[in-house]
Amino acid sequence: MPFESLRAFVDALDRAGQLRTVAAQVDRRLEIAEITDRVVKAGGPALLFTNVRGSKYPVLTNQFGTHRRMAMALDAEHLNEVGARVRKLLDLAPPGSSMGERLGAVMRLAPLANAAPRVVRDGSCQDVVDREPDLRKLPVLTTWPLDAGPFITLPLVITQDPRTQRFNVGMYRMQVYGPRETAMHWQRHKHGRAHAEAWGARIPVAVAIGTEPALTYAATAPLPPMLDEFAFAGLLRGKPVELVKGATIDLLVPAHAEFVLEGYVDNEDLRVEGPFGDHTGVYSPADAYPTFHVTCVTHRRNPIYAATLVGKPPMEDAWLGKATERIFLPLLQMVVPEIIEMNLPVEGGFHNLALVSIKKSYPGQAKKVMNALWGLGHMMMLTRVLVIVDADVDVHNVRETAWFVLNNLAPERDVVMMPGPVDDLDHGSYTVAYGTKIGIDATRKSAAEGYARTWPPDMIMDPQTRELVEKRWREYGLDSIAEMLQPDSWSGQGP
Repeated sequence: MPFESLRAFVDALDRAGQLRTVAAQVDRRLEIAEITDRVVKAGGPALLFTNVRGSKYPVLTNQFGTHRRMAMALDAEHLNEVGARVRKLLDLAPPGSSMGERLGAVMRLAPLANAAPRVVRDGSCQDVVDREPDLRKLPVLTTWPLDAGPFITLPLVITQDPRTQRFNVGMYRMQVYGPRETAMHWQRHKHGRAHAEAWGARIPVAVAIGTEPALTYAATAPLPPMLDEFAFAGLLRGKPVELVKGATIDLLVPAHAEFVLEGYVDNEDLRVEGPFGDHTGVYSPADAYPTFHVTCVTHRRNPIYAATLVGKPPMEDAWLGKATERIFLPLLQMVVPEIIEMNLPVEGGFHNLALVSIKKSYPGQAKKVMNALWGLGHMMMLTRVLVIVDADVDVHNVRETAWFVLNNLAPERDVVMMPGPVDDLDHGSYTVAYGTKIGIDATRKSAAEGYARTWPPDMIMDPQTRELVEKRWREYGLDSIAEMLQPDSWSGQGP
């Protein structure tokens, strides 16, 4: 059953042995981050810090930090199950002229009508309403030594387009300046930024902190603008997200969020935000961003403050990214049907490297796939390096893929340099948000693609010999090294 709140998810993690409570007093400045970093990299449990210096609220970190917990968050045993659900739903929808139209058709199907959010009269997020808010009471973390201050790192920023009335729920970090002001780090490619430009000088904004896990995930997903995150979370859950009208603002907010910050962003009140230790593993530089003015804070009784830590991988966001990889693969295949599999390696930060296998049937097809993927808006347009291989290559086995690419590559023939938009956090580009991306066509080549020789066959043992050796393995006396025969944990089955 889907979780109704973060609290319900925390309870489930506890029952599953996936939560550790830390009762010792800890500091929100750096100490919680260092503890969390060590636990994440060890593949350890979610952490609930119940004694945070200077705040009465407990802090939850690492809630999504393993494959098991990320799957639990989406009510599944394995992330591939969630992708299969999406594929099944897409198969029910009539073909449309675009991905957005087909997704819209999915949402209108009668069996999925309950995916649309449901507005309720009361919500536990408004158990307490504070019209004289002070953000310093919240245990907002400072995660790295050179950070400009404390940052809210897991916020669900809710805006509404004044023209279409569509909602957007984005995740944009928020540096806390004082008791009632934060930065709003919405980058130029983000839907929240587009809403802000449509409003003009002042835009109403609500920020939920600590929501049920499917909605928290949805806020990170690269959705097309015609599908809002409330509906997408309902689609993933198979049950509507419950919303309630804000206490002081004309926006709908998650009814069971732990905290909700209400207020407005002043697009003309630009302040220096950053630096911030980012998921790139380096500090993103200081820059000017608009200011969020908090006019009211509501929260549940005895709320939990949810936070995350980003930095050099592997981090918790690795599993949010792997969820996106599995969920969005069926959507990519819907518009680029020759795609067989995709791997967004953790080491690439999810937008720096994509390994894609295709069923190739004509010359130049790999380059066609590159252009199609870069043209898919928020989904893939910022991918710095695209590597295309043949269908028989297991892209989740990075060692195998690297061997295949390095054996097949002829740079003058196979490398495509594509100027265009890049991520704002891409410090390697020569200017902010604009640079060059690379496509590598590592597929086998034919004469039609200028390959004048016969492509050599791969060295693969015949099935009869393999079967013979497997049957006789014990007889060889090699049982002690049998574990060497097990596939890599990232091989073959996705994350």
